[in-house]
Amino acid sequence: MLPALTTQSSIDSVVLDYLNELDQAGFLGDIETTYASRLAVATDNSVYQQLPQAVIFPTNIDDLSLIGKVGASELFRTVSFSPRGGGTGTNGQSLTQGVVVDISRHMNQILEVNPVEGWVRVQTGVIKDQLNDALRPHGYFFSPDLSTSNRATIGGMINTDASGQGSLKYGKTSDHVLSLTAVLADGSVLNTAPIVSSDKAGSPDDNFAANAQRVSEQVCREKRPQIIDKFPPLNRFLTGYDLKNVFDDDLTQFDIARLLCGAEGSLAFIAEAKLNITPIPKARTLVNIKYNSFDSALRNAPMMVEANALSVETVDSRVLNLAKQDIVWHTVSDLLTDVPGKDMQGINMVEFANSSVAENQQQVTELCQRLDVLIANNEQGLIGYQVCDDLASIQKIYAMRKKAVGLLGAAKGAKKPIAFAEDTCVPPENLADFIAEFRQLLDEKQLNYGMFGHVDAGVLHVRPALDMCDPEQEMLMKIISDQVVALVAKYGGLMWGEHGKGFRSEYGPEFFGDELFTELRRIKAAFDPDNRMNPGKICTPIESDAELVKVDGVKRGFYDRQIPVKTRDSFKQAMECNGNGLCFNYDTSSPMCPSMKISADRRHSPKGRAGLVREWLRQLAEQGVDPLVLEQKLLTTTPTIKQIIDRLKNTYGSQRAAYDYSHEVMEAMNGCLACKACASQCPIKVDVPSFRSRFMHMYYSRYQRPAKDYLVAYVESYLPLMAKAPAMFNAVMRPQWSQSLTAKTIGYVDMPALSVPTLQERLDGHQATRFDLTWLQALSDQERQHYVLIVQDPFTSFYDADVVSDFVLLAEKLGKKPIIVPFKPNGKAQHVKGFLRQFAKTAKNTAEFLNQLSALNIPLVGVDPALVLCYRDEYNEVLADQRGDFAVLTAHEWLLPLLSALQKLKAAEKSEPWHLFAHCTEKTKLPNAEKEWGAIFTHFGAVLETVPVGCCGMAGTFGHEKDKLEMSKGVYALSWQQNLAQRDPERCLVTGYSCRSQVKRFEHRKLKHPVQALLQLVP
Repeated sequence: MLPALTTQSSIDSVVLDYLNELDQAGFLGDIETTYASRLAVATDNSVYQQLPQAVIFPTNIDDLSLIGKVGASELFRTVSFSPRGGGTGTNGQSLTQGVVVDISRHMNQILEVNPVEGWVRVQTGVIKDQLNDALRPHGYFFSPDLSTSNRATIGGMINTDASGQGSLKYGKTSDHVLSLTAVLADGSVLNTAPIVSSDKAGSPDDNFAANAQRVSEQVCREKRPQIIDKFPPLNRFLTGYDLKNVFDDDLTQFDIARLLCGAEGSLAFIAEAKLNITPIPKARTLVNIKYNSFDSALRNAPMMVEANALSVETVDSRVLNLAKQDIVWHTVSDLLTDVPGKDMQGINMVEFANSSVAENQQQVTELCQRLDVLIANNEQGLIGYQVCDDLASIQKIYAMRKKAVGLLGAAKGAKKPIAFAEDTCVPPENLADFIAEFRQLLDEKQLNYGMFGHVDAGVLHVRPALDMCDPEQEMLMKIISDQVVALVAKYGGLMWGEHGKGFRSEYGPEFFGDELFTELRRIKAAFDPDNRMNPGKICTPIESDAELVKVDGVKRGFYDRQIPVKTRDSFKQAMECNGNGLCFNYDTSSPMCPSMKISADRRHSPKGRAGLVREWLRQLAEQGVDPLVLEQKLLTTTPTIKQIIDRLKNTYGSQRAAYDYSHEVMEAMNGCLACKACASQCPIKVDVPSFRSRFMHMYYSRYQRPAKDYLVAYVESYLPLMAKAPAMFNAVMRPQWSQSLTAKTIGYVDMPALSVPTLQERLDGHQATRFDLTWLQALSDQERQHYVLIVQDPFTSFYDADVVSDFVLLAEKLGKKPIIVPFKPNGKAQHVKGFLRQFAKTAKNTAEFLNQLSALNIPLVGVDPALVLCYRDEYNEVLADQRGDFAVLTAHEWLLPLLSALQKLKAAEKSEPWHLFAHCTEKTKLPNAEKEWGAIFTHFGAVLETVPVGCCGMAGTFGHEKDKLEMSKGVYALSWQQNLAQRDPERCLVTGYSCRSQVKRFEHRKLKHPVQALLQLVP
């Protein structure tokens, strides 16, 4: 039996008193102190891990000011804070042992857009892509472009002075900040804007904001010559604190916002920002240039910069090869084709963007002419190029490039490419030589690595592969860091050109020099004299003896190595999460993690859930429990009477209120819709439903399951019985009293009605119902080619029978002889709920039956994609080599190969399009599914438009559970509701039963499956 896990880090009593005082003072936001909430923000996209004391989520500037005012009491001077946005930092910038102040949950509103004057005002929890979506109708965008733009917040961009692609033309975030509203550690508010500078020293002020303004201006004026001499004239100028750019050229204006940009939250909370915005270019063209070596790509980059390009991005062969193995390659394979007879080892992606179409075309033409000459003469390693000038294709290429960060982390084996010296910046003309020496350094240590970056700005992301669970390799990370610092200095560059300092702050004194670093400390002391704002980052106050954080700070590997290797390998879907945060994706049309989108709770994300499970495994190891042994025992034995009694005692007896960390893990798992999007959308393939089911299987060995779980797990057993009298069952379940009773006693709402007439009744007299295995076996191979076997699933067959019957009719129209296979339980619901022993039995029995049918060489086809894909995914997990080689196709997979033998129909003039709403599991596991459905409809003379939607919120039976109802409604409203409202429901087609059921529940309309529309189209 699973033990209770009581290990958790206690919270300092002073912090608890502070939080209580904050609450009493009228703080409107959320205050979270659970171990799970703290663990969810203990990591970012770096290798580091620091457990905070608490997490607080302010709702507005007043809340932020209250955090400081309450903290100003002498009682709470030891309480420190770290601002946090999207948590996408690669160097631990927002990690702290103090209190995390997360701006992203509530302070995420776009306050004002002024297209006439060209600016926007936002709260800093706004996500970059969210801002651009709001600006697009006005013809503008916020130009700093990050690979993490779909989850990075404006506050995070300001705090790291982020830039990314196109910085040669568009600059860094700080170049676009007009003013900031910042809240300092004493609660005072600083409204920044360039002011007329004075060389007179002002008098000291009582609040931190005024004192910070006075001291900062004085320091930057007095040390101006040393500052100009010290910092190299690079596009990616030094971040944190930007002493150089606070003054204009003639020292008449002083802009303190330049100090806050890149300060990593070490000076103040950034609450609001007024930003300038850039007109969207009218013409964009991307030239993808291919090389026979990565060195050639680097050395050829200056020519691209000279061509006046907006940006020059580079990717090496390692990243390209990883992309080819990922779902993302399906979107770009035709845009980055291989060159026959040549080995593509690197690419430069050169973009031109202009307000003039003619000027843009001229620049592209000139570059292509130069490339043609070089290729013809076999020079500079060029082997070919492709031109993209439609926006959709350009965005697909950049989506692949953006995903490269995560793809590197998906490398097989214990060694993972990690970020620690990966945003070095040197003058672009030095880049190739610098990288050659950098490569030599890594090659000498026999390390693998991937490279990509912004060669136009001299910034390259180099990520060596190290195993952070190995103490020796952890030490090697520090050795490499020190060597790269020296190498960067040799080539006249900076250690951090894009991603800030964070735990690399220890190198700050070396880059600034003693004199200027002392002045930096004066500025820190003026803003934050008690060193309470993200202490240890960038610098410490001048009279403080506090230390800077160091590269060899505590890392995730320190905790992960406490878990036995076999356990780590078995739970790699959780263990390998590198924190890249793609699961925080803002895009509501993305299927990735609907529970995170609707809750804004990091625990309810693949990253959060993976982190909680890693800690759960560590605690089990700490108590000497091997989860693999326990799991195997639970899979092979039924519980004893004593174990059942113990479960009831633990759930309802005197121990029910006792703390068990497993409850916190269970709470996070309970919110998962098991949609499986993470298993393919996450670049690391963090598969939450897989380890979730294993966790729940073990968790419920100690605690009693709710009754509703048994209802779901055994639904396939009693459905055939209920279907014998469906009208009577519906009559019993339809009245309000019955629904209320079901909701109260079992916890299920909106139970669907069984199909009347049943599938058998609908197909009465059709050969399809006459399944006879012996007779099928007696058919010749040639005769079998005319047949198709339709594999039933529990939901479509019994609740949506007209879909199956219409599929039978469609098959007959296409000249096939369909046969309905006797219903066999699929078991997916058992897997979702963690009934793994029962699921293994179900899968084994059904697989044996389907393998018998597979021997007939007659196609096996199912109409519900989620259930069909269960045979390929979950069955592989539980049965492994015992699964057999049967294959069940989805409807479109079966239809597509038939087209060549079927008459192609001509499209009717001005025919209305059909609209496809695909199931999220289908879209993510079968990335070409929507395109293939489109090809099928085109063949039959119809137009099928793919509607970009995320999860519908039903997810099997998730939406029917009473405690999930509000979340289900919220998820549905994210993308499905408005997309359906904009279209004729009679033309909307939905592949998933769950999705059709959800629409029927909320819109009171029954939508068609695509096969039903095809039945109308096929003559």
